[in-house]
Amino acid sequence: MSFFPSPLLDAFSALVDRLAALLQPLAADASTALAVVLFTVLVRLAVHPLSRAAVRGQQARVRLAPRIAALQEKHKRRPERLQRAILDLHAEEKVSPFAGILPSLLQVPAFLLLYALFSSGDRMGGHGLFAAPLDGRWTGALGDGGPFGPAGLVYLALFAVALAVAAYQYLRTRRETGHTPAQTPSGGPAAAVGRILPLLSFGTVVTVAVVPLAVALYLVTSTTWAVVERALLMRKGPQAERGLAG
Repeated sequence: MSFFPSPLLDAFSALVDRLAALLQPLAADASTALAVVLFTVLVRLAVHPLSRAAVRGQQARVRLAPRIAALQEKHKRRPERLQRAILDLHAEEKVSPFAGILPSLLQVPAFLLLYALFSSGDRMGGHGLFAAPLDGRWTGALGDGGPFGPAGLVYLALFAVALAVAAYQYLRTRRETGHTPAQTPSGGPAAAVGRILPLLSFGTVVTVAVVPLAVALYLVTSTTWAVVERALLMRKGPQAERGLAG
């Protein structure tokens, strides 16, 4: 059962079909798959200003880390006052603790729309990427030729890209959490979250294995875009922001 009303899914299906028709001369039978990739790019461009704000927010939190460490020392026996002091500092410096999650939250409707569209076999059946149907799943590819069959090879390519991106994210997150002073008292749930957080990068690999192929394409494209975008923004600072915004 879909979360979305049928007229909305029909309109979204028409949009995907329109994009596929525009891409038909370029991609032939893979035009619908390329339309999903193009749709992903459009979504990422729409949330790009928020991504830039999220990177600026992280850089501001790194800059405030020494002051937060001083607050931790000052209020180490009064956790409630420490939390209030950190929130006041963020408000004073105009740093939002939610800026980092907004780009991901705003992509949830696009993810759910694609999932609903390609999970209903009566709308997008017959479209594929090479030998793999866009509304099919990895388990179906395993039953139709195995992991090295024509459809299985499509998934192996996606797994390889998703794994490479996840490994990069894991190493980057470990590096950032290892070099950035903690903003909460050590130990307890916060420390456990800090240890688990880098492992969440591999969630995309698991998700690719269980969602329809079109949704897997969306996830891999979006995650790859996010990694490249963040690397440029973090490496080049304001100059990269101006270039990406232009």
